[in-house]
Amino acid sequence: MRLLFGKSILALGLAAGMSTAAFATQGVTDTEVVIGSNGDLSGIFAAFNVGAIKAAQNLFDEINAEGGIHGRQIRFVVEDHGYQVPRAVQNFNKLVNSDQVFAMILNLGTPHNIAGFQIMEPKQVANIGPLTSARQMLEGDITYKYSGFAAYYDGLRAGIKMLAEEGGDEVANICSMYLPSDFGLEVHEAAVDEAEALGLTFAGETTHRPDEQDFVGAVTRLRELNCDIIATGVGVRQTIIALGTAKRLGWNDVKFIGSSAGFNTAIAKVEGGVTEGYYAAAGWADHEDRMDNPEVKAWADGYAEKNGEPAGTAAILGHGAATTLVKALEAAGPDLTAESFKDAMESLEYTDVISGDIPVKYTPEDHQGGATIVISKIEGGKWIEVGRIDPTEEAAMDAAPAATDAAPAAAEEETDAAD
Repeated sequence: MRLLFGKSILALGLAAGMSTAAFATQGVTDTEVVIGSNGDLSGIFAAFNVGAIKAAQNLFDEINAEGGIHGRQIRFVVEDHGYQVPRAVQNFNKLVNSDQVFAMILNLGTPHNIAGFQIMEPKQVANIGPLTSARQMLEGDITYKYSGFAAYYDGLRAGIKMLAEEGGDEVANICSMYLPSDFGLEVHEAAVDEAEALGLTFAGETTHRPDEQDFVGAVTRLRELNCDIIATGVGVRQTIIALGTAKRLGWNDVKFIGSSAGFNTAIAKVEGGVTEGYYAAAGWADHEDRMDNPEVKAWADGYAEKNGEPAGTAAILGHGAATTLVKALEAAGPDLTAESFKDAMESLEYTDVISGDIPVKYTPEDHQGGATIVISKIEGGKWIEVGRIDPTEEAAMDAAPAATDAAPAAAEEETDAAD
C-alpha cells in the first residue's frame, strides 16, 4: 500500500505539470522560486539593509513583469532581526524550514550569517551577497557560500596603507574603535596587522556596545594616544557621532577610515560638514559622482521613481546581489536544482556597471565575486572615489618585471648562438 500511495502522489505531481527536479528541490516549482533574506531593518545597520532590500525587490519586480526566469516568478520573503543574533536564528529557521527558501541574499551581519550557516547548509540553501564582507563568509566548506565583494580586512589594510603613504613622516600611530564582535574584530585586526606591515605603531583601541551613543571618552582617549589614523568598526549612527565628537573637540588632524560597513550614504549626507573627510574602503563605488554614465543614471532614476527616495550605497549592494542571483538562475536553466544552481554560480563572469565597473567572477575554487577595493572620501556631502586597487592587475604587474628581465637574457643567448 505504501508503495502504491507513493506512486500515486508522484503521478499526480507529474500530471499537474511538475517536473521531477522541481518536485524534489526546496523552494522551486514550475511557476515559482522562493528567495529569502534575513537582515537588519530596524537596528544599527538598517541604513544598509532597507535600501538594499528595496533595490533587490525592484529588480525582481522587473523580472517577474517580463515573465520571470524560465517561467518562474521570484517570490522574495524578507525578515528583520534588528541586529540581534537570537532573532536572526529564529528567522533563519522560519525562512529555511517553514518558507522553504531555495536561496538567500543580503543576509546582514557577520555573527548572524555565521549562525545561519548551520541552518542553511544542511538544506543546500546558498548564501549569496551577504551584507557583511567578513572573511568568515568564505571559511570552511564554501559549497553554498558566495560573497559579493572584497573583505573588510583586505579593504581596510589597503585604505590604511594609502593614508599612511600620503601622510608620510607625519603618520606614526594607527588606532581602532570597534564593536567587539566578529565584524569589529576583523576591522581591529586589519589595523593592527597593517601598522606592523608599515613599521608603524599600533597605539591602542576603544571598544563599544551596539547601543552606545556617547563617544566623548573614547575620542578623548584616542586623542591622548596621538592616533593619526583610526579604523572604525561601529554602526552607522555611531560613526556619525564619533566623527562629530572629534570635530566638536577640535581634533582635526586625524583621519578616520571605515570598511564597507561605513560606506553609507547616510554618513555622507549629514548636514553641517560633520562627516567631511571620512574615508571608507569598500568593494564598490558610489553612483552619485558617476551620473554621466547613462546606465547608472537610468538605474538611479528608476530607483528614485519606484521608492520615492534617492538611491544610496546600500541600494547598489542590493542591486548587485540580486543581479548575481538572477544571472545564476538564468544560467541554471529550466531544471533548477541546488546542483545546477551551484554550477551556474561557479561559471558567472560579468562587469557590474552599477557598482562601479567592478569585475565579478565566481569559480569552483573562488566564491568571492569581486576583489576590487575602492577607497572613497566624503567631500561636499558625497562619496568621491580617491583610490582603486585591483588585486588581479597588481598580480599581473608583479609578474611583468620577471618576464621583462627574461627577454633581454633570451635575446643575448640568441646573439651568442649566432656568433
